Amino acid sequence: FRSKQWYQRRVAITAGDLLNEIYPSVSSLSQSPYLFCTFKVTFSMVLHIILAVSFLPFLARGDEHDHKYKDSEEVVLWMNTVGPYNNQQETYKYFSLPFCRGTKQGISHYHETLGENLLGVELEFSGLDIKFKENVQSTTYCSKDLITKDCDLFKYAIKNHYWYQMYIDDLPLWATVGENTDDDFFVWSHRKLEIGYNGNRIVDVKVTNEKRAKIEKNARIDFSYEVIWTESKIKFDDRYDKYLDASFFKHKIHWFSIFNSFMMVLFLVGLVAMILMRTLRKDYQRYSKDADLDDIERDLGDDYGWKQIHGDVFRPSAQPLIFCSLIGTGCQLATTAIILILMAASENLWTERGSILSTTIFIYAGTAPVNGYVSGALYSQQAGKRWIRQSLISASLFPGIVCSNSFFINFIAISYHSAKAIPFTSMIAIAAICLFIVLPLTLVGSVFGRNISGTPNPPCRVNPVPRQIPEKKWFMERSFIILAGGLLPFGSVFIEMYFVFTSFWAYKIYYVYGFTLLVYLILIIVTFCITIVAIYFLLNSEDYRWQWTSFLSAASTGIYIYLYAVYYFIFKTKMYGLFQTSFYFANMAIFSIAFAIMTGTFGYLACRIFIYKIYSTVKID
Repeated sequence: FRSKQWYQRRVAITAGDLLNEIYPSVSSLSQSPYLFCTFKVTFSMVLHIILAVSFLPFLARGDEHDHKYKDSEEVVLWMNTVGPYNNQQETYKYFSLPFCRGTKQGISHYHETLGENLLGVELEFSGLDIKFKENVQSTTYCSKDLITKDCDLFKYAIKNHYWYQMYIDDLPLWATVGENTDDDFFVWSHRKLEIGYNGNRIVDVKVTNEKRAKIEKNARIDFSYEVIWTESKIKFDDRYDKYLDASFFKHKIHWFSIFNSFMMVLFLVGLVAMILMRTLRKDYQRYSKDADLDDIERDLGDDYGWKQIHGDVFRPSAQPLIFCSLIGTGCQLATTAIILILMAASENLWTERGSILSTTIFIYAGTAPVNGYVSGALYSQQAGKRWIRQSLISASLFPGIVCSNSFFINFIAISYHSAKAIPFTSMIAIAAICLFIVLPLTLVGSVFGRNISGTPNPPCRVNPVPRQIPEKKWFMERSFIILAGGLLPFGSVFIEMYFVFTSFWAYKIYYVYGFTLLVYLILIIVTFCITIVAIYFLLNSEDYRWQWTSFLSAASTGIYIYLYAVYYFIFKTKMYGLFQTSFYFANMAIFSIAFAIMTGTFGYLACRIFIYKIYSTVKID
């Protein structure tokens, strides 16, 4: 490997070359010296950060564990967290219970990522001396004299079905704390580890609890362990297969839900095609006939339909600053989702602790220019003047929702002394990502969006005075359209939501990202079709307020997702307690809000294309 100084020089040279190439084009986009200088400093700083992060794996690779061992080399048993079986997120440090450590004090490696910190992974060295391919006979590694407090802690843990998680070579193991019979409580005092190896790699781990020790005051408990190494034919790439529940995720119901959603897509596409090919054709014929009449005949004729609001349909939306920020955030979330799904399907991210969360954070940060470009262009098209404020809102809208929600959860976790409490250093890291990556990249995207796609080009001019909106039947009211618009998109994904919820809130590993990709594409198509149909009827009732209606009608899918989360909590889980309940509903709120913003963006973009198309092909006086 090359030296660290070599990579630092390469970062500096690369940043300088790119800045020299891009400055002439950027300077032509903006006439403001202040904006130009701000852009130079921001771009240079962001580029150095991105390149430094890109080179980081090459700098660290020499120190990271590569899952290859030599004979008699140290193998570390990590103790992670302990907590109630029914409350997966209510976890505490393993040694918060009166367990004792082994005699070995020093270790050769220890790693912890941002994702692990945010997920509450608390790896602590067990102190057990384990060497590759060396069996260990039953050995007492520590003794514990129980006092009253120790007895109470053990009894409480056993009564609430506490179990703990361990790791050997990144392979997880689970074991219970103890068991009880009537009024007697027993803790497992002997841990038998069976480790399978293939060549110089560990491919299988098992743990068995043996030897019960009764919990009573002043009792002395001897904790022991043994290690048995066995050769295995399991390939290293297949060592996680035993953790995957294929019978659950590839059940016939899962396949049937995909088929059912696909048939829904065919029906909706046919419905929209009928509207576009038959209903719109009749509208065009009627409007063409009206164009041939003189003024008196036109005044006496039946004047109605979506053509009548051509002077108002391209009027800027209400609250354009918030609306454009939501659309930009939705595009960023949609881009993050598709990239994450493709990466998870191809890279098996679920095999590494916290890798999916870490990847999501950095993908979201890297796609910030998408947010800035879309929201900046749309805000400029709607004649917005406060573009810097709009960019700041776009950059901070979703991170602000997540951080405020996480602050609430973290406050409860700290009061419970839980391992789920986010460390202060992780908070600083997230804040740095938002301030030094997300915000600058959003501003850069906004600059490009305003200058490249910020010129409005509606096919019809906007009337200076808004048209009065006539009265409508109850099923044509915006409130009904908004509530009904999310039903079919939710119906296309709710089966998949069951599998996603089960993998997150129960002890399943979600790995069928091919299903996720199909459901994601089906969701997009269903949302497009439903929103176009809804907005067509809205325009036919001569209501031109389609921007917010299209967004909210598709975004109402998030409401049904959250209602389903309530149903899932009541009928599908056995969670209890303030901590777990708060954690569940707060995280489901973040998920539902993100889902609502994303689907709302799909609905708006589909209707925008539809409306621009129909008004550009009709003759306007």
